[in-house]
Amino acid sequence: MFFRNLTLFRFPTSQKFDDLDSGLDECQLKPVGPLELSSRGFISPFGRSAEALSHSIHDATWLTVGGEDRLLPGSVVNDMLAKKLAEIEEKEGRKPGGRTRKRIKDELITDLLPRAFIKPSRTDALIDRSHGIVVVDTSSRKSAENVVSEIRRALGSFPALPLNAEVAPRTILTGWLAGEPLPEGLSLGDECELRDPVDQGAVVKVQRMELQSDEINKHLESGKQVTRLALNLDDHLSFVLGEDLVVRKFKLLEGAVDELESTDTDDMRAELDARFALMSGEVKRLFTVLEAALKLSKVEA
Repeated sequence: MFFRNLTLFRFPTSQKFDDLDSGLDECQLKPVGPLELSSRGFISPFGRSAEALSHSIHDATWLTVGGEDRLLPGSVVNDMLAKKLAEIEEKEGRKPGGRTRKRIKDELITDLLPRAFIKPSRTDALIDRSHGIVVVDTSSRKSAENVVSEIRRALGSFPALPLNAEVAPRTILTGWLAGEPLPEGLSLGDECELRDPVDQGAVVKVQRMELQSDEINKHLESGKQVTRLALNLDDHLSFVLGEDLVVRKFKLLEGAVDELESTDTDDMRAELDARFALMSGEVKRLFTVLEAALKLSKVEA
């Protein structure tokens, strides 16, 4: 299990997690009801058939929010509604009013929901208690906030906030691409996105290209600013950092994976333990580098 995207939130390191297990138990995922569109709650990180709703190694805890969504496309409902309304108009010689349309639509949804397919989902999260961060495996801010809300529901109180930088990330990323020294351990990758600072300005997306080139320099000289930048951390990580402070395309490189392959085990649970320990350690190291480089604000208790 390796996260692919990292959306981070900070919380006070004084936050207590003594009641986490009991809170997770109370907030387990319940099957979506026959007249419900969706359901959310905690499932075991090791799969829905496992019992443990959290897994911790040292000060890192792995949680998983599961979901069940009924698939009821609006086009299906609207098509059936149009047929019903056409039947009424033909029978009564008049078009149904707004209230009638709404009533019929509600009746159709009530009839169709219990027969709709159910799509399961899961979103993993890492809580690092020593650094006071929650890392959610998604690039969607809304999905990440939903996971944090579930953690808040389980704990009763959880003042976690999105990352906030004291200096505009776009300014720092642009400086790095323009040749300013990068923090120790970081190096440029082969991908970036540049935008004109004006509304509706030009957007340039570059992939699999040497970033220290005349072409890139011309874009910078014209005033474009960097909104996403591919970076490497030593020989262990590659990722794309956005001005929204979301880490995308997070990938462990051979230098990190070699450490995993050196552990000899045939036990699936032990292998997941090793993967989680490796990933959480690399995420912590990355956060420490970004915290100093971007001057990330802390959250006070």
